[in-house]
Amino acid sequence: MQGSEANQAPVREFLDTEFQRPGLRSLCGWACLFALIALASNMVDPSYLDPAHHKFIFIIGLLGIWRYSNAITHYLRGMYFLHWRFPRIRRAVEKMGDDALPSHMYMVVTSFRIPGETTYKVYRSVFEELQRMPVASTVIASIVEKADENFIKQIMRDVVRERSDIQLVIVRARGTGKRDGLAHAFRALSRRMPVQGAVVGVVDGDTMMLPGCVERAVKLFAYLPSVGGLTTNEFCQVEGGKLMKEWHSMRFVQRHINMCSMALSKRVLTMTGRLSFFRAEVMIDPEFIRDVEADFLEHWRLGKFQFLTGDDKSSWFSLMRAGWDTFYVPDSHTLTVEHPPDRNFFRATRQLMYRWYGNSLRQNFRATRELGLRRLGPFASYVLYDQRVAMWTCLVGLTGALVAGLVFGIQYLLIYLFWILLSRSLVCLLFFLTRHPVDPLYPFVLYYNQIVGSLMKVYSMFHMDQQSWTRQKTTLKGSNNLDAALNRWTSKGMLMASIAIFFGVITVLLDLSQL
Repeated sequence: MQGSEANQAPVREFLDTEFQRPGLRSLCGWACLFALIALASNMVDPSYLDPAHHKFIFIIGLLGIWRYSNAITHYLRGMYFLHWRFPRIRRAVEKMGDDALPSHMYMVVTSFRIPGETTYKVYRSVFEELQRMPVASTVIASIVEKADENFIKQIMRDVVRERSDIQLVIVRARGTGKRDGLAHAFRALSRRMPVQGAVVGVVDGDTMMLPGCVERAVKLFAYLPSVGGLTTNEFCQVEGGKLMKEWHSMRFVQRHINMCSMALSKRVLTMTGRLSFFRAEVMIDPEFIRDVEADFLEHWRLGKFQFLTGDDKSSWFSLMRAGWDTFYVPDSHTLTVEHPPDRNFFRATRQLMYRWYGNSLRQNFRATRELGLRRLGPFASYVLYDQRVAMWTCLVGLTGALVAGLVFGIQYLLIYLFWILLSRSLVCLLFFLTRHPVDPLYPFVLYYNQIVGSLMKVYSMFHMDQQSWTRQKTTLKGSNNLDAALNRWTSKGMLMASIAIFFGVITVLLDLSQL
């Protein structure tokens, strides 16, 4: 355990330096937030909050109880895993010592249109991690430009010292998408015929590993024989304004909680493309490579179409179908450099959410249909089915408050605003137990993410064949035939019909509340 603590000391020092908040500014921010909550409470007519008054409103209701119960369940599961279950696993792994290390370590790194400064940091972190480990290692770099090859070789010469057992393999991809680049790299891995007990890390070109990240992750494979793949804890550096930075950081806090919750059941629902580790025997399976290279979805209305993005969802699905469990390592840290696709906060976040949520929904429908309850387990199955409903329930409160405010009086809208400020602030205060940074802006970006994210999910659900990648302009080629036109019109028609039904339900609920 002493060696483990020594490995973690540089990580803590780095995170304290990288994510430190100006104390006075942070305190002022929280003070302003609580003052805003107090101001909002003064704007609410007390009679609406008095149970003895005939105007009393039971704010939460059955729908709210359901939604908050789900959030509380995830949070409690996540904190139990983070602060009690996983530390026990870590102690058991550390007792195994070097026997828990893999027989050979492979690192597959994909780079395309990544700034040179980021490329340098990423590959340097990869070679430094391998230099620390007493294990023979191979780096497989999937690149497009020749200049990257020379650059990577120079980084290796600078970092790797007195280690002839660390090798570099360059794979030239065509630049037709990340999936093709990964498939070329995986086939190069297969040709090297990995030995039993080898582990493969798949790294995105904008993800840096913090000290000890690789060793702390790969040791878990020896302790958890049923786990075929695991993913790591992410922090982020964002190239953008304050609002964009806090929105990304807040999402990583939510990711951390959900990953911890799902890891308790060994059913993490995605093998994050930024950095994940797999058993080599999984990676060289031809079926696994086909899933990553040319995955597709058969939709009852839209027909069969290919996945352009979402390789992390494809690798997870392939693992689950083959009978492997998935896991999360909260003390294995990475640092992702985020480059927003647009300088405008609203355009950038909508574009990112459209890609992320579209991939999640495409995976959701296939997983529940093809894997089923027995393979997914009760909790993971419930989470996947709940994802389809949550996009609508998150919009009920706002829509109902707007309609009630216009029809019955502005007090209904003021009560809703007060409740949003209060509840989201309390939620964000709980984030402090996740060991991630928390900013006073989190309640606002959290609510923005819930509402705009729900809208993007609703749109994506009826347009699953429309995909794009924010870094590379890779899209499905449209067709002018009758079937394609019919798909477009039916997508719009079903979306409009669903919105009409949604507003009909809101109207009925408001009528019932009046009764």
